[in-house]
Formats: sequence, structure tokens, C-alpha cells
Amino acid sequence: MHTLIIGATGGIGTATARAFAAQGDTLTVSGRDGEKLSALAADLGAAARVADVGYESHVRALLEGVDALDTVVYAAGVALPEPLHDADPAKVRAVWNANYFGALWVLKHGLGRLNAGGRVYLLGARPDLVTARGFSQYAASKAALARAAEIARLEARGAGITLVLPPAVNTPLWTQVGRVPRGALAPDVVAQAIVQDRAGAVQNEVRVGD
Repeated sequence: MHTLIIGATGGIGTATARAFAAQGDTLTVSGRDGEKLSALAADLGAAARVADVGYESHVRALLEGVDALDTVVYAAGVALPEPLHDADPAKVRAVWNANYFGALWVLKHGLGRLNAGGRVYLLGARPDLVTARGFSQYAASKAALARAAEIARLEARGAGITLVLPPAVNTPLWTQVGRVPRGALAPDVVAQAIVQDRAGAVQNEVRVGD
């Protein structure tokens, strides 16, 4: 199978790329950091495609430039927490581009690139875990992603669109927030949950760690 990992240089993205490579998938990895991406691709025997998901043109070119896909994992994400009264326009745009608009462009341009039985996995967030001071934009963008996924399922005509809902995960994203929460899962746990789900029937949600 041909699998595309978007946001492949992040913690969950890298772990998921390694998990799909380990089971023998043909792999394409994408991210903004060309140097890290090239190193990961060389390690896994994958194709590398640099793209910034904040730009629809980048996402369209990425998806038009790969062969038909069986699985797409959208693992890009940004937190950048700050109080509403300090909301910085550049940070707000960065959060929404990574958490929502990038995924929107993937659904828009990617669903038609899927083979029969194809799947898209979107990394969401549990509302109870992100309802916290400073997380207005992160929580709102992830909520918008969940609702967009619901509508996309109505329009996708057979494609499986699954929202992945882990608890806290020990990734570099926490450098934007502070210390990693006690009990945070390793990224490998999320990656294995996605790979295992891919082998079974389509689900609208995968709640990791329950």
C-alpha cells in the first residue's frame, strides 16, 4: 500500500512513518523542514516532499505529485498557547493553518487521490483535555477539524475519514506549552493504534489509550 504522512518530522508523524514503513508500505513523507525530512526519508527508504500545509497551493502540488494513495495520515499540528487578550495574529494563523486549514486542503485535494478503500487519518484533540487557559485557538481549531470531518464523511463517497483522539503525547509540541504532562503516551503508542486500525474496518474515531 502507498501511505502518505504529512507532518512527518513531528513526534507522532515520525513514529507513524516508521510504523507504516516497518509493515512494508510504500511511503511518502512530507513536512516543512527539508533537512529533517530528507534524513527521515533516507532512513526509511521513503520519498520526501517538502510542503507547507498553510498554503493550499503546496498541498495541491504535494497530492498531485504522488501516485494514488491508500492511506493519508495528517499529523501536522501547532499549539502556541496564549491568553485571548494577548492573541497574536501571526500565532493564531499558524495554529489554524497547521491544525485546520492544512487538513482542509488535504481533504479537498486528497480524497479524490485515494484508491478504493482508502483511508484518511486526522489527529484531533479530546475537548476535555484542551479546555484550558491559553488554549482557545488550539481547542477551537481542533473542534472545527472534527466538525469538518463529519461533513467530509457525508461527501466522501466511500473514503474512510478517521479522527484520532489520543490523550497527552510526549512530543516536541510540549516545548511550546511547558513540561510534558505526567503519564503522557509515547508517540509510538499512537502510531501503532493507527496502523492497527488501518488493518480493520473503518471507524469514525480512534480513541487511543482508553
